[in-house]
Amino acid sequence: MKALILSGGKGTRLRPLTYSGAKQLVPVANKPVLWYGIEEMVAAGITDIGIIISPETGAEVQGKTGNGEYFGANITYIIQDQPLGLAHAVQVARPFLKDSPFVMYLGDNLIQLGELRYFLQQFSQQQPDALILLRSVANPSAFGVAQVDETGRVLQLIEKPKVPPSNLALVGVYFFSHLIFDAIANIQPSSRSELEITDAIQYLINQEKQVLAYNLQGWWLDTGKKDDLLEANRLILDTYLTVSVVGEIDSKSQIIGRVQIGAKSKVINCTIRGPVVIGSNCHLENCFIGPYSSIANNVTLIDTDLEHSVILESAKISGIHQRIIDSVIGQRAQLVLAPRRPKALRFLIGDDCQIELT
Repeated sequence: MKALILSGGKGTRLRPLTYSGAKQLVPVANKPVLWYGIEEMVAAGITDIGIIISPETGAEVQGKTGNGEYFGANITYIIQDQPLGLAHAVQVARPFLKDSPFVMYLGDNLIQLGELRYFLQQFSQQQPDALILLRSVANPSAFGVAQVDETGRVLQLIEKPKVPPSNLALVGVYFFSHLIFDAIANIQPSSRSELEITDAIQYLINQEKQVLAYNLQGWWLDTGKKDDLLEANRLILDTYLTVSVVGEIDSKSQIIGRVQIGAKSKVINCTIRGPVVIGSNCHLENCFIGPYSSIANNVTLIDTDLEHSVILESAKISGIHQRIIDSVIGQRAQLVLAPRRPKALRFLIGDDCQIELT
C-alpha cells in the first residue's frame, strides 16, 4: 500500500500568505498542515509516500519536509508541472505508484486524527476498486458531490455542481486500486480544463466496478481559507494539546490552562490563557495571550493582546493597545500600532510585511 499526498497548487484562496509560500506549509498548532497527513499515513502503517509538488513551491515543501526520516517514512517528490486536476496528479505519479493500491490525500485537508486507519482497514478487507469518503456540508456547490441510493450505493459524482443532487461532499481522501489509471485514460478534461478525479471515479461506476462510500463521522476541514485555518487551529489545540512549559517564565506572569511554551522562550509580565502553543526562542512581554492562539518560533510580542489567532515564524508585533482576534500574521511580518484604534482588530497579513498604523 502506498500513499499519494497532493501538495501543489497556487494557494489563491489563502493569499497574501501564499504569495511567497506553499499553502500546505502554513502551520496549524505550530505544525505544517501537510505534516498531519504524513503522520496519519505513518500511523496507519503506510510509509511509502509520494508527494505531488509544483514548480513554484516544490523546493520549499521538499526543504521543509525532507526525505521522510523525521516521520519514519520514505518520501518521494513528484513534480506536477501544471495544476491540471487531481486525476492528472495521479497520472503523473504512476511511475511511483506502479500497480500498488494507494490512498490519495489532499495536503491542505485535515480529518480527525485516527480516522484514516479505520477506512484503510475497510479498503484492505473488501478490496474494492475505489473507496470514497463523504461528509454532509452546508455548501455542496463548492465540492465534488455524490448522489447515493437508499442502500448507500454511489450512483453519480459531480464536481462543483450548480444544482447539487445531495449535500454529500467528497472528503479529500480516496482509496484506489490500479484500475483508476485506466479510468483516467478514458476521461476528458472538464470545463475547467482539468482532469477531474470525480470523472474518473464516475467512469469506474459506469463500468460497474466496485466503488464503496463511507460517511466520515469525525471532523474534516479544508484549510484553504483564513477562517478554515483558524478553525483547524482551534480544533487541534482543543483536542490534542498537552501541557509543556520549557521556556523561562518570570514571577509576574500567569499561565492558565493547557499551554505549551518552547525552549529558550521568555515570558515577562504576561497572562497566557490556554489552549495556547508558543514555539521556541520567542520573547513575550506585557502581553495577554488568549485561548486558541498559536505562536511560532522566534516571534516577538510586546504590549500586545492576542486571541484566536495564528502568528507565523519570526513575526514582530508591538504597541497593540487593542486585542487582535481571528487573525493570521505571516512570517517575518512587523506590526506596530498606536493607541485609540477600534476595540478589536482582525488581520490576514502576508510574509515580510511591515505595517504601522497611527
